[in-house]
Amino acid sequence: MTTPFFSIVCFVIAALLGAVGQLLYKSGVEHAGQEWSGYVLNFRILGGVVCYVAVMVLFLAAFRKGGSLSVLYPIYASTFIFAALLDLGVYSTPIRLVNIAGMALLVIGMYLMGHA
Repeated sequence: MTTPFFSIVCFVIAALLGAVGQLLYKSGVEHAGQEWSGYVLNFRILGGVVCYVAVMVLFLAAFRKGGSLSVLYPIYASTFIFAALLDLGVYSTPIRLVNIAGMALLVIGMYLMGHA
C-alpha cells in the first residue's frame, strides 16, 4: 500500500501543531497561578487544547485518504524534534550533541519505518 502524499503532509503539520501545543501547555502552566481558574481560563492552555484537536482532525483526514500507520505514525515522532527547536527558540534551551544524536536516530527510524 502506497501512502498518499496528502496523508504525509497531514502528519507533518500534525507534528508541528503537536509541538506548538506542548509549548503552549508549558507556557500556560508557567502563567497559571495556584487557582484552578488559572488553568481552566488560561488562553495558552486552551490554545494547546486547540492544537491537539487540530492534530486529531489531521490524523482523521490522513487516514481517510489512506496510508500505512507504520509509515505515518513515525512521521509524527518528529514532534520531538520540532518541540526541541521551539524550546530553543522560545526558552533558549540548548540542544546538545546527545539531543542531536537522538534527533538523528528519530529521522533514521522514520526513514526505515517508511521503507519497511
